[in-house]
Amino acid sequence: MLAANGALWADGLFWLGLSILLAHELDAVRAREWRLLFVLRRMPEELARDAFVLVHVPLVAVLFWLFALAPPAVRLTSQAALDIFLIAHAGIHYRLAGHVLYDFESRASRSLIFGGAAVGMVHLLLLAALRLQG
Repeated sequence: MLAANGALWADGLFWLGLSILLAHELDAVRAREWRLLFVLRRMPEELARDAFVLVHVPLVAVLFWLFALAPPAVRLTSQAALDIFLIAHAGIHYRLAGHVLYDFESRASRSLIFGGAAVGMVHLLLLAALRLQG
């Protein structure tokens, strides 16, 4: 029973988690997240912003390839890696919450960050259960 519906649920949860991450990246531009990143925070503001935005183009292209076009084993491994990233990413945001330049305090920002981690955790557990089942 889990295998039949579980794979469909897993797919939906995965795409939801990715969508949450992409929405968070939009919010990260609003919050000027580059000011917190090691390399970018040393750059002039406008250059750092442009670099932050432009680096997402090849990154998102690679992610879409991994999640949609790669061989099935690569897709599943990539999905699990994204789940782990979503969880770790929330931990990083939790640690940065008191930083003077941290601007992810709104309910929407926190919902994207920690909601993404929750979706990633559930998806990862579902992938593990499906793998154990068969």
